[in-house]
Amino acid sequence: MSTSEGSDQRHPTAIESEPGSLEDGLEQKAGREITSDHEADDLLVGPDSDQMPALSVVMPTLNEEDGVAECITRAKTAIATLGMPAEIILSDSSIDRTPEIGRELGAIIYEPDQPGYGYAYRYAFDRARGDYIVMGDADTTYDFEQIPRLLAHLRDEDGDMVMGSRLEGEIKPGAMPSLHQHIGNPFLTKFLNIFYGAGVSDAHSGFRIFTKEAYETMDLETTGMEFASEMIMEAGAKDLTIVETPIVYHEREGEETLESFRDGWRHVHFMLVNAPGYLFSAPGLLLCLVGLAVMGVTYTGTAVNGVTLGLHSMIAGSLLTIVGYQISSLGVFAAVASDPIRKPEDPITQRVTQSLSLEHGATAGLAVFAVGGLYAATLVVQWISSGFGSLEFTMSAMLAFTAIVIGLQTVFSSFFLSAINQ
Repeated sequence: MSTSEGSDQRHPTAIESEPGSLEDGLEQKAGREITSDHEADDLLVGPDSDQMPALSVVMPTLNEEDGVAECITRAKTAIATLGMPAEIILSDSSIDRTPEIGRELGAIIYEPDQPGYGYAYRYAFDRARGDYIVMGDADTTYDFEQIPRLLAHLRDEDGDMVMGSRLEGEIKPGAMPSLHQHIGNPFLTKFLNIFYGAGVSDAHSGFRIFTKEAYETMDLETTGMEFASEMIMEAGAKDLTIVETPIVYHEREGEETLESFRDGWRHVHFMLVNAPGYLFSAPGLLLCLVGLAVMGVTYTGTAVNGVTLGLHSMIAGSLLTIVGYQISSLGVFAAVASDPIRKPEDPITQRVTQSLSLEHGATAGLAVFAVGGLYAATLVVQWISSGFGSLEFTMSAMLAFTAIVIGLQTVFSSFFLSAINQ
């Protein structure tokens, strides 16, 4: 990942210092903006035009009448600067004047047929015709005049996606709640970097530019706020190149639609279920190793810091081993049945999912079951021979019962794996 120097500026280019009144300066500034707006209007391409746009600027809108005009105007300034044919798309589900404002300013309005932040983006992306796609919220938090800088960065770095990093740039006072800035976003970004090797500083920045080819490669499916995470996860899994550049994040216009805890949990949930190696395989293997170690130390009578473990420790070790084995099995099932974005990479799961057959798994399970079952059979014989009296519960018996349980789990898990892998 690379990061460019500098960050964007919120306000239009400052008026040069010249003699004259403030009114003269404002008139000059307005004249430049009008010229830029006219240039952009000439470059805007409609949905039915034979001319193909080179750039598609996509904004999901849900009652954004307070900020959408400024966002579109800034996007048009960027289009005029680039001098390339472009389209501005609002993926709109509003009940206020947002779509009317968008049409007046030359934007294409699409109305998604299903709800959801992610679905609104996907609906528009599927209809976008540009070679490059820009995404950003229409609430004035992102400065669309910075599109040329992001596009240049994409080309210079030969990347597939450029993300504007708020955490590496500047966050204006009041633009982001402290909970999001110092806990939520860093935590979720750390999650993505560890689980998916994203290598980014601000995984949930909504200001991004990517190629149409990259979008088609990512094969996105989510409909909610977790869409931002899915893009990064899919890009990493498909070996796409993500680069970052710092940006300024501004205070929004209009009402906040993000629900911190619910949407944050959706991100975490989505990341976990798509990384079964971290959710199931690794914790399961750890529990198995700890359980087996406790059972081994207890059975052999090895002292730990002068303390010799007893039968209760043997039972605890057995339970840890069985639970860990079951959790590891869930990792295998999830890898086969759900086609996760990040498949488990541990050698055991890979071996089971790629080459272990029903016959091999069932045979191994029966063998483990037989070892425990033979010892259990001797206990039954002793019990009958003693006139059905009480038998001492030994550590060997605990080992045998553990083998019986794991053996049965292996047999039936093999059949289940075969059923879902057809």
